[in-house]
Formats: sequence, structure tokens, C-alpha cells
Amino acid sequence: MMAPDKVLRLRVGLVYGCLVAFGLAIAVKMFTIQIAEGDKWREQANNVATAVRTVQPDRGHIYSDDGRLLATSVPEYEIHMDMKAEGLTDKVFFRGIDSLALGLNTLFNDRSAADYKNSLMDAHARGERYFLVKRNVDYEQMTMMSRLPIYRMGRLKSGLIPVKHYERKQWFGRLGKRSIGDVPSDSGNYGIERGFEAVLHGTAGNQLERRLVGGAWMPIDDGEGQEPIAGSDIHTTIDINLQDVADAALEAQLRKNGAHHGCVVVMETKTGFIKAISNLTLVKDSTYAEVENYAVGHATEPGSTFKTASLIVGLEDGLMKPTDQWDTHGGEVVYSGKKLPDSHKKPGILTLHRALVVSSNTVISQAIYKAYNKQPEKFISGLRRMGLGSPLGVRIPGEAMPILYGPDNKKIWSRISLPWNSVGYGLTITPLQTLAFYNAIANNGRLMQPLFVTSVTRNGKETERFEPVTLNEKIASDATLASIRKMLEDVVDTGTATNLHSAHFNIAGKTGTAQIASGNAGYKVNGVSYQASFVGYFPAEAPRYTCIVVVSSPSQKGYYGNVVAGPIFREIADKLYGNRLDMQDAKQLAYLDSSRRSRGSRTPLTFAGNSHDLITAAQVLNVPVKITSESEWVNTQAADSAVMLTPRNIPGDQLGMVPNVMGMGLKDALYILENRGLKVRIVGSGMVKKQSLQPGSRCFNGSSITLELV
Repeated sequence: MMAPDKVLRLRVGLVYGCLVAFGLAIAVKMFTIQIAEGDKWREQANNVATAVRTVQPDRGHIYSDDGRLLATSVPEYEIHMDMKAEGLTDKVFFRGIDSLALGLNTLFNDRSAADYKNSLMDAHARGERYFLVKRNVDYEQMTMMSRLPIYRMGRLKSGLIPVKHYERKQWFGRLGKRSIGDVPSDSGNYGIERGFEAVLHGTAGNQLERRLVGGAWMPIDDGEGQEPIAGSDIHTTIDINLQDVADAALEAQLRKNGAHHGCVVVMETKTGFIKAISNLTLVKDSTYAEVENYAVGHATEPGSTFKTASLIVGLEDGLMKPTDQWDTHGGEVVYSGKKLPDSHKKPGILTLHRALVVSSNTVISQAIYKAYNKQPEKFISGLRRMGLGSPLGVRIPGEAMPILYGPDNKKIWSRISLPWNSVGYGLTITPLQTLAFYNAIANNGRLMQPLFVTSVTRNGKETERFEPVTLNEKIASDATLASIRKMLEDVVDTGTATNLHSAHFNIAGKTGTAQIASGNAGYKVNGVSYQASFVGYFPAEAPRYTCIVVVSSPSQKGYYGNVVAGPIFREIADKLYGNRLDMQDAKQLAYLDSSRRSRGSRTPLTFAGNSHDLITAAQVLNVPVKITSESEWVNTQAADSAVMLTPRNIPGDQLGMVPNVMGMGLKDALYILENRGLKVRIVGSGMVKKQSLQPGSRCFNGSSITLELV
């Protein structure tokens, strides 16, 4: 048996031998890695630590029709600093650190100069290669920052590393937001941004970057990278001023009627250019926002606005005439046991012309049923021949496919499909598709594709132009179109939309009130959801613009198209007409005024205002004027033979007093009030009915005053 001390020595020897062997193994491996395999591992390390990475290009701008920016990419910088930069010696760093810290404090005013100095000193002591100095730095701040001590030596010598990111910004907030769109991503693939992605995106570049501890990548300026190529710019058809009018009018009416959502689109009749498009939805905080593009992406049952299409088919096929007479049957007819009612159940006889004017379901459906009951496929074919049932192919993603089933679809078509289709049920169509159809009626039968973009430019030079696109040269004969246009004018003159009648220009169009299928119901009236709409064009005798308004699920103050949607149309039409001098033909207005006076009517009513402007306007319109005495500001009175101008005293002529602008037009009221230093808020349109500050009361420069116009 071995002595204990020998056992101990043996164990110690074994442990020692193992340690020596382990040390020798490490030494051999280190020698192998550094000497024998050094080149291999150094190459692999370089490949892992550096890589050529993609640099995203500057995205192109999106402009309105007058060149104002709708959407652009605003550069934002994240500022880093390489404390081991080639030219950043200890001498350079310590000589400039105090001035640099003070400059950063002055520029951003978020930390003291001492805090900036301490953080920079600590980073320098640690030898950090990618120290974060500041986030969310804009372009102007970045420019000023590059002039600070140390940083002004340049990127290589100072260690300054600006990393540029872009934030896409829409400069007019929600105006047209959904149609302009967001930069395409997993959650945003819509609008012009998505439709013109290939043009806007540009060409990516690349640069060599080094991966640092923690996974961050630092750009390496080795001169070998490829600069990205910025995207091209898009020039849209959108009139931002009209867009603002449409958006405000839509929201006011949605709010007034407690509606869940709605949309409005204005199209230039001859070209198909979309001048304004607004889509608003009631959101959780009780405000309205651009959430979905209803005009383009939602196909619903149109209701009465579709009756016009039904009559065009019947007239074109020679199976009916505008003068045909039909019994309303007390405002209710029955097809295969199912009742089809009118909104107003009145007995009587109506011509087909009058039936469209007053929007009679019973008469329209009877006429179509009699003409096509034995050949319903001919009716559907006639609708499709005009382009209904097909998408428009607009270059905005998400256009909904319209649904127009025919007798060949045995699962859908039934014995009541024909009469229900004739009055806008059992089929679906988007507001934009309805607008394009009515625009064709206004445009002598030519169906235009709605266009949102006119051109693409790069560096100020046009690279692509989008001309108006005709989808159908003639949807109907001249005779049929003339009959239909007269019906649509009478809708406003004596039919369901007399509230839209204008003294200055003629409007033609069609109201629509449709029940919404329960699956799409929002707010309800007596248990039923409605969709109110109006689509039309103006001036009726020489159409310039076509407009559609759709309001879904109104819950207050009624649900008929003329009451809910009509006022939006009227406000847009009034603003367009008032701001387009070329639409105000002086000879035509003079003729109309002369015609009114020849019928024994009085001279036209006018607003109080500037005497020189009123006299000039009266001379152009051949309206006699009688002036009682000279005065800069006058009141007006319509008499039998002339417009009477009488001097107007405006309390508040003295500085510090509120002027009296009641009874004036907005132009003159703004001129007077703003010259007194008042900030004016406007409610409504027309003549000043009420002002929030009493005339003659004291006011101060910058005081606010609200004008209510009617």
C-alpha cells in the first residue's frame, strides 16, 4: 500500500501535467490561428465586420395642379461621432470640446453645455466609434451643426457621422390624404403613392459599412459606394383650394346630419381630371378623418341615381319615349309578391320624363319591366354597353369591382331582379363610377377615365405626360342624351332637388336615396340605414364640372339626397362658379338679367360694399344704377328701374373701434376688418348676417371677430 504522501505527490503531478499540456495546446492553437491560418481568419473577420449595404434614395414629391407640395420626404438626421476618427487627435478634441458643447447647447437647448461636454468626454475616453450625439435633427439644424467647432473640419477629421432618414409628410393634413396615400408598406398600400411607386421610389444606392459592437452599422467613406438616384416628381390634377372647400362642406354636412361617413368628388367634364376628392369617416373621438377611400374602393347599391341609366337603355333601344304615360298605382307596385314602393305614395299619371324628375320607382320599374321582361339580357347588355359593370381602371389601387349580374347567373338572377335593378337595387357601383357615367352625359356622351395625375418630372423636366383617356366615345345618341339632359335640368328646376336651384347658373343632376343592406349598416333611422346622394353637373347648358356627393347613414335631420347631399354640391358649385371668372359670361348674365326685367321683375339684389366696385359690376351687367351722393361705402336697394346706392356710415372708422360690416359681401368685409387689425373667422357663405363684436365697440389689434354669412 502506497504511503499517503506519495499519493498526494502523484496527484499534484498529474494536475500540474494537465495544466502544462493545456497551456501548450492553447499556445499551439494561437500560433496556428495567427501564423498558419492568419490570412484566412483575417479575411473572414473583414467579411463579417463590413458589408455593402443598401442606401435608400430620396422619394419624389407630389404636387397639386398649381405646383404646391402635397407630399414630400422631409430629411431627419441621427448624429453620431467616431471618437477614433483619423484626424480627431487628443489635441484637436480637447482644444475644441468646450466650444462644441456650448454650440450644441445653444443649437438644441435641451441639455446644458456641461452635460454635453461630460457625455462627449466619456465617449472619447471609451474610444467609442459610433457615439450617439443627437436624434431627430432637421436639415437646418444639421447644416448649423456642421459649422460648429471640431465638426467644421469635415467628416473624416472630426468623426461626425450624420445618418439621414426620411419622414413622409403631407403638407395639407387630411385634405385628400387617402387619395394621396402613404409610402407603400405592409399597412399602407393605397393612393397615388402606391399607384406611382415605381416612379416615386427612385433607384437605391449602396455604401460600405462596418458593424460595431451591439449590432450597429457605421458608414465607411471609402469612395467606392454608389450614390442613390432620387425618385421623380408627380404632378396631380388636385386643386387644393377646391379640395379645402369640398372637405369643409362635407364635414359640416356630415356633422349636421350625424352621418357615419361620406365622400365627394369633383371632376373636370371635358378631361376627366379629378379636381377634388374627400372621404371622411366618424372616428372614436367624434371627429371626422380620412380613413377609407369610399369614392374609389366602396361599391354599394346606388338607388335612384341609377334610374337615369335605365332610361337611357330604354330610349336607345326605342322601347319607350319620354312622353309615355304611366299610372303610379298610388306609389306602390308588386312584382312576384314583393312590393316596390315610392318614397311618396301619391296616385296619378306621370310621363316617363316627369317620373325621372320626381324619382318615381313605380313608373320607372313598370316601364323597364314591360320593355325587357321577356328579354332581360338586352337590358343588362345595354347597361354594359355604356361601361356600367366594368371598372374604370384608375391608377389608384383598390378600385372596387362593380357588380351587375345578368340572367345568365341563375343563382343570383330572379323574377324581381329586373325591376329592382332598374331603380338601383340588386347591383353595386362605386361613387367614382357613377360620377364618370354622369360626366359622360354632360360631355356629349363621351365617357372619360378619371385621372389623378397629369405628368411626371425629373429635375424640373417633364418625362411623362398623361393625356385625357376616352373609355367610350358615345354612350348614347344625341337625341337620347338631349332628352336625358332636359330631365336632369328639370330635377333641379321642378323636381326632387329644387333646393339646389341657383339664380346665377343652372345645375342639372339626380338625387338618390338608397337603403343600405343590413350588413353595412351604421347609424339607423327607424331601424333602417340610408345612403343619400346627389350627382350632377354645371353650368347645365355648357358643363364644366361634374360632382357627386354620397352621405352614408345619416341619423338626424332627414335622409333624402336633396336634403343631406344636395347642400354640399351646392356649396361647391357656388364656390367654383364664384372663383372662375371664365364661367361668368357677362353677355349671358346680361341677357338673363334683361330677360328677368322684361318679365316685370325688379333689379337684382346686391350686397352693400365699395361703391366703385358695385358701379363697375353694374355697368358690365347693364344694370341701371342711381347714386344719391358720393361715398366710398354704400348700401344698396333693388328698385323697379335701378339699383339705388346710398351712403353707408361705418361706425368704427376710428382706430380702436369695431366697424359695421353687416349686409356686406365677404371681400369688402375682410378688407375693412383686417385693415383694422382684426383676425376674422368666417362661418357660412354669402352676405354678412351677424358679427360677433358689436359695431362701435372697443377692440384691439389682433382681436378676433366671427362673421356669420348667409
